[in-house]
Amino acid sequence: MKITDLTHVIHSNMPVFPGTKPPIFEKANTLEKDGFQEARITMFSHTGTHMDAPAHMLSGAPYLDDLDISHFMGRAVILDFSDAGMQSIDADTLKQHEEKIKNVEFVIIRTGWDSYWGSGKYYEGFPALSEESAKWLSEFNLKGVGVDAISIDRMDSTTFSVHKALLSKNIVIIENLTNLDSIESEYFTLSVMPLKSKNADGSPVRAVSIEDM
Repeated sequence: MKITDLTHVIHSNMPVFPGTKPPIFEKANTLEKDGFQEARITMFSHTGTHMDAPAHMLSGAPYLDDLDISHFMGRAVILDFSDAGMQSIDADTLKQHEEKIKNVEFVIIRTGWDSYWGSGKYYEGFPALSEESAKWLSEFNLKGVGVDAISIDRMDSTTFSVHKALLSKNIVIIENLTNLDSIESEYFTLSVMPLKSKNADGSPVRAVSIEDM
């Protein structure tokens, strides 16, 4: 068995979506003063490697805590577009992978953009699903779709049509994945467990892949 961490480390100087404040870590208690360590952490619900709930974009849709825990683990496949030289992943391109998609619960889009984490380039130019391709994907019995980029929509999107097409079918979205190039198996088990908080429109996740070797 091979387990790979697909999660970025959360820290105060990490990349965040434009307009979002970075996380704040404050020492609340120390060994020297109190005999134990404890920190106060302040951050947005969509910080770092995180998951979007349907309620993130859609009124009346489920929050993460409304979904069964089984929704956050399942069989996954990576579709690799890191060398495709494209900015838009259209439906015809996705249809070439239809047989793989039929056999999984999670589709992970690899763009290679995690290599730009921490630089200005991370926020621009990554391959993103078109609205048509998102609607096509939403017809499958998927639990989630993930990307190794800052968003599943293009950065200049104002309608977030890709988000809404997937979330309308209760397909959760995982953003800011990393280390996808370390996964060797075609199919693997993906675990993306969010924090269990009330009315969670999103949550940081500890994303890991589990491969039978």
